[in-house]
Amino acid sequence: MWIVGHNLVWHSQIPAWVFHDDKGNLLSRDALLARMRDHIHTVVGRYKGRIQSWDVVNEALNEDGTLRQSLWYKIIGPDYIAKAFEYAHEADPEAQLTYNDYNLENAAKRDGAVALVKQLKAEGVPIDCVGIQDHDSLTWPTPVQEDAAISAFARLGVRVAISELDIDVLPEATRHQTADVSVNIAQNPKLNPWPNALPGSIQQELAKRYAALFAVFLRHRAQISRVTFWGVTDADSWKNDWPVKGRTDYPLLFDRRGQPKPAFYAVIREAQKE
Repeated sequence: MWIVGHNLVWHSQIPAWVFHDDKGNLLSRDALLARMRDHIHTVVGRYKGRIQSWDVVNEALNEDGTLRQSLWYKIIGPDYIAKAFEYAHEADPEAQLTYNDYNLENAAKRDGAVALVKQLKAEGVPIDCVGIQDHDSLTWPTPVQEDAAISAFARLGVRVAISELDIDVLPEATRHQTADVSVNIAQNPKLNPWPNALPGSIQQELAKRYAALFAVFLRHRAQISRVTFWGVTDADSWKNDWPVKGRTDYPLLFDRRGQPKPAFYAVIREAQKE
């Protein structure tokens, strides 16, 4: 199997001790860089030659395309991203190295990511790929937005991964598109309309949506290195309890019993057109 390691440097779900010394004070830049290098070398080095690709830095951008003010950024500075890629390349020079983020189909965030990749490449940083997560809905992104995002990164000379694909069929729970795992919305029956089964009409909408996205992916087959679904069956999906606890979602190609849904056959038919 071709295996992807996800992920090495992220702003979320990090133990507090990573950024602090034994007295509780924030680390210096040099101390945190040393800690980052040790972490990356330990993890990547352990699997050298067995994991073919790493999501090196995950979700470093705000929605407006600026760099997220994480503790990585505040302590080290904006070059923490370049350093993470350098350390990953040191640990396994043969691995494909990826920057991964969500909502890159939106123009402002896409432009920020394009500027970031251009800067990294100009500095000689070993970045090979951009991961477009594709946590999508039945209406967003449009095929035009998807096409524009893939094209923008391909023009930079990097590969593109569709890295975390799923399609949310439920009503929007937040005003803003996000895949921030820290978001937690109060339970509301209107946000969980199908707790037991997905109506046939929505199954067909989902199938059409997957077919439209895969039509774009297939057009860009020369630029796309992989399409990775974020889960196998609907029972596995993180969407079931996010951002509303207790919600039942149906975002993948296989149902809760592991059986193919109409969306699965729609993807197959789209591929057979080529």
